[in-house]
Amino acid sequence: MRLGLNLGYQAAWTTPADHLALAREADRLGFSVVWAAEAYGSDSPSTLAWIAGQTERIDVGAAVMQIPARTPAATAMTAATIDALSGGRFRLGLGVSGPQVSEGWHGVRFAKPLGRTREYVDIVKLALGRKPVAYEGEHFTLPLPGGAGKALRLGFHPPREHIPIYLAAVGPKNLELAGEIADGWLAIFLDPRTASDHLRHIEAGRAKAGQGLTGFDIAPSVPVAIGDDVASCADVIRPYAALYVGGMGSREQNFYNRLAVRMGFGDAAKEVQDLYLDRKIREAAAAVPQEFIERTALVGPRPVIVERIREYAAAGVTTLSVSPYVGDLKSGLDTLRVVAEAFDEAGVAS
Repeated sequence: MRLGLNLGYQAAWTTPADHLALAREADRLGFSVVWAAEAYGSDSPSTLAWIAGQTERIDVGAAVMQIPARTPAATAMTAATIDALSGGRFRLGLGVSGPQVSEGWHGVRFAKPLGRTREYVDIVKLALGRKPVAYEGEHFTLPLPGGAGKALRLGFHPPREHIPIYLAAVGPKNLELAGEIADGWLAIFLDPRTASDHLRHIEAGRAKAGQGLTGFDIAPSVPVAIGDDVASCADVIRPYAALYVGGMGSREQNFYNRLAVRMGFGDAAKEVQDLYLDRKIREAAAAVPQEFIERTALVGPRPVIVERIREYAAAGVTTLSVSPYVGDLKSGLDTLRVVAEAFDEAGVAS
């Protein structure tokens, strides 16, 4: 297993300089990858290109670039460019986002996400392989028929013809698709004790592609808050969990809420969602069960962190990407150092 750092979005306490400092420290500590996210604020590729030019060894990964935000060819151009700028250190994470962002922010209907994702990845691979981009699908047709369009190929030679592609997947069908067409899985709220329930769907997808799990990167993003009081550490992470379980979607369509239900937190998931959608944000955060936090995050003193790292490794995780939940840059840097020390003590490095 390797360590990663997930910077997430630009947040209240962070600045671009803070994110760069964290990425540089992760690079110095030997982390394998630094990820950046996007929703409807800061975008991931701009952040990653900036970080790539000011780091040395660490990979830079999009977690994610939103599928509705860009054409597949534009995504391939961006991926190839950042890979060239970084000397072959880019990882392309893709996700369909959700109906609120897709339709409200990007103006793209959130319909048939599985089919759209498959076709999107097909076209990205064609472009990155410098093959003529000619495609006829249900969702994408290139070149457009009846016009002046030509089947073009990428106009420069990037360092690699194959850039690792990751999918952010939550449901069983999405997990199977990730196993079939991608090189890795960007996971959220992954509980080591139930990881096998997810991995069996990925294995089914890998089997369709004639492959096993070897070489496929299981890369969950895991919040971390270090301190002597586990309950206080969990409180720091509750607003994040409430946002996703309660607010990322509607009552009818929230993938993270459904995930919490599948994990056995059905009653709590409903309560968190009801409170959140009624704009009772603090109450929603307070309603997130302590057990949910402890099962999906790294919280508590260093000995607890060491054991949790071992649990993730034993569950099949290959890149453990931590997200420090802190209030300032110094605390973030200190958290990375403690995690690196705990990782060394756990003895799970690959």
